[in-house]
Parts: sequence; structure tokens; C-alpha cells
Amino acid sequence: VVVTPTAVSDQANTSTGAFDLPSGTTAQRPGSPTSGYTRFNTDLSAMENYDGSTWLKVSSVVAVLNSVTGSIYNAFTSNLTLAGTGFLTSNLVVNFTPSGGSTTNVTVTPSSDTAATVAVPSGIYGQSTGTVIGVNVTNSDGTTSTTVNKSVVALPTGGVIINDGNERTHIFKSTANFVVPTGVSLSNVDFVAVAGGGGGGGSFRGGGGGAGGIKTSVTGQPTASNGGSTQSKLTFNAGTYAMTIGAGGTAANNYYGNKGSNSTIGSLVTVEGGGRGGYYTGSNQGGAGGSGGGSGGFGPTSPAGVGGAGTSGQGNNGGQGSGDGAIQTGGGGGGGGAAGFNGNGGTAGTRGDGGIGITSNIISTSEASSNSVGQVSGGNLYFAGGGGAGSYEYGNNVAQGGLGGGAVGQYDYTTSTVGNSATANTGGGGGGSSGSTNSTAQGGVGGSGVIILRYTL
Repeated sequence: VVVTPTAVSDQANTSTGAFDLPSGTTAQRPGSPTSGYTRFNTDLSAMENYDGSTWLKVSSVVAVLNSVTGSIYNAFTSNLTLAGTGFLTSNLVVNFTPSGGSTTNVTVTPSSDTAATVAVPSGIYGQSTGTVIGVNVTNSDGTTSTTVNKSVVALPTGGVIINDGNERTHIFKSTANFVVPTGVSLSNVDFVAVAGGGGGGGSFRGGGGGAGGIKTSVTGQPTASNGGSTQSKLTFNAGTYAMTIGAGGTAANNYYGNKGSNSTIGSLVTVEGGGRGGYYTGSNQGGAGGSGGGSGGFGPTSPAGVGGAGTSGQGNNGGQGSGDGAIQTGGGGGGGGAAGFNGNGGTAGTRGDGGIGITSNIISTSEASSNSVGQVSGGNLYFAGGGGAGSYEYGNNVAQGGLGGGAVGQYDYTTSTVGNSATANTGGGGGGSSGSTNSTAQGGVGGSGVIILRYTL
């Protein structure tokens, strides 16, 4: 039978039967195909044709990549979210091609026909900052999308940095900048911000310094004990943000201490420095602040002072001192978690302990200890404890500082005694001084504040 092209081309075929195509497995494809070859692939159960470079299913689903969300960081792994169409259900190949470099392929299972997530491979996140990476996808039908370009960006910097998988923590113990590089945007950033604690009161029986104010976004912290609620998480777009760490309030001979300084997260968060502790006689009232300072003890002819007021949502009030002739005790400084305790006169007098601080799990206790921030006790991490008050005469009624860095108060009967200073980077209040004279006794210095940021890349 002689068959000519004109005999089989451009002719109407009125058969109601079938046209039998060559068929076989993928491995049985012709070794040297040319454009236009058509066959039935028994592995795919579909017709396929050769387009000159690859075999494609007839009516192949075309892969489209519309966007790539997320960042490719220098020297740090991250995940990218892909959006498009035609991803199909399995074996989506994501192709990463650095400018002037070789392609690295990662095969993933799409979460749907329009979405997929891929971890950036080490050969790509090891590229230098600024390198352009072309990203496209090839679906299981063999079609490849157009390319979306991403540039390798630097990581945020500032403070002491802890890496844990995709989670990063920045601890600021002193004033510094938090820098978010161009091309990076951080959302849902958790924080703890603590201001500097107030200085303890001087003279015979100084009041304890109030703790620095504390705010946090960590769920369930702080409790309602400071009149506050959990803060909203923060968002940082590319830019430079000043992390200002409040200093502890200093002391003064014979007089009240000084208020602690505020801590700030750029213009986003401000926490109030702790209130000063009062001193014996005269201006014995505690000062207001994040948490209020305790009032000083008072003599038979001097007025009774009251504890300083705390700031709602940041801390609590300071305690009131006593004026009994037998046992004279200042009031404890307020803490983030509770008010300072009142001093109480009489031979059965009670000490003016500082108010307890607030626990936080934004970092682990081991991380806190290794970086010397907060106070670890009983498996918990505390910040913002009030300072203990100074006491005088009869019985060793040493006032304790509140958990969270609050300093222990001084007890002394015969000599002038300087108050204890609070622990740095806790926001604790300074301890009150004591002594039989008021010529040199000064209160303890408040603890400096701290800022901690935590986010997931």
C-alpha cells in the first residue's frame, strides 16, 4: 500500500473508531525525538508530545508563580511562601538560581494547587548579602513558571543575640540600636521592657526603692496584679530603633533616693522608672514611678509619709513606714507583681519588704543566668522586684527585697549603714539605709532595666 502525505493529511476522517498511537513507558520514549513527536505514556496514563526540549502532557497544567513571600537571609535558614496556580498535588520542584551561579532544586509537596512552602537551602542562604536569587517552580506536569527575583538580605542586629532554629532573641542590657535591614519586616515580635529601679531612701530607716515599670506582650504576663494586661506584639519595618535602657536611681546622703530612668523601645513602648524611697523625717514620702517607692520611717514629731504611687499597667504602690519609738522601719518599695509591705512599729514590728516582681518566660532561666538578666528563683525568671526598707532598733528585722532584683534593706543599731544596691538589669528597687546617725547613710542604687525582643523568621 502506497501512502502519500496528501492521502492522509488535510482529509476528513469519518471513522467512529480510534486512532492507535504508539505507546510505552517514560523509559521507552524515543532516544532522539524531534519537535512534534506524539505518543501515549503508560506511566502517566496520558498523551504527551515533544516540544523540542521536553516531553509534555497534552493539555499540561501550566505552572504560574505569582509571588514569593518571606526573606532569604544571609547565613540563616528561613521559609518562603509561594503563591500561584498549577502547583498540582505533589513533586513541585522549586528552583533557586543565584545571579551568575548554579541552580539548586528543592522538591516539596504543595499545600494546595495555589500555595506551597519551601525552606531556603544552605547553598542559597550562604550567598552574600545583595545577591539576586531567581526563584521559579516546575510542576509534576513538567511546566516551569516565570521567575520571581529575591535579594539576599542581612539579619537584624543589636544587643546579645540568641538563635534557636528560626527563632531569634535580642537582649539589650545597655542602650543600643536595633537595626532591621532593608528588605526585612518583622511582625508578631514579643517583648519585655523593664525600666530602671528607684534608689532607696537614706538616713535612719529609708524606704525601699520602687521597681522599674514593666510591660510585656508574652501571653498571660504580667498578671492583673499590676493593673495591666498583656500588651500587643510589635511590628518592625526596615529601620533603626533606639533601645534605651533606664539606669537605676542613684542615692543621696541623708535624703530620699532618686527616681529610676525610663526604658523605651523606639517610639513604640515606654516604661516608667521606679519611684524613689523616702527618708527619715522631713520629706519621708515615697516617690511615684513605674512602681512607687516606700516611705521612710518617721519620728515622734514628724509627719507620717505614704508610699509612692505605681503606674497602672506597669507596677504597684510603695509601702508606708512606721514611726514607733521601739522599732522604726521604712516601707518596702512596690514591685511589678505586688505592692511594697508596710513597716510596723512596736516590739513585734514587721519589716518593710519589697513587693514581688513578675515572672517571664520570654527567655529560659539558663539563658537569663548566662546573660545576667533578671533574677532566677525556684525555676522561674523574675523582673522588677521592690527594694527592702531600712530598719532601726530591737531585733534583726532585715527587710527583704522582692524577687526580681529588689535589694535587701539594711538593719543597724549602732553605726551609719549604706543601703544595698539592686541587681543590674532587673529593674529592682534599691534598699533603704539604716544607722544610729544620719550623717553618712545613703540608700542603695536601683537596678538598671532591660529590654528583650523575640521573633520568628
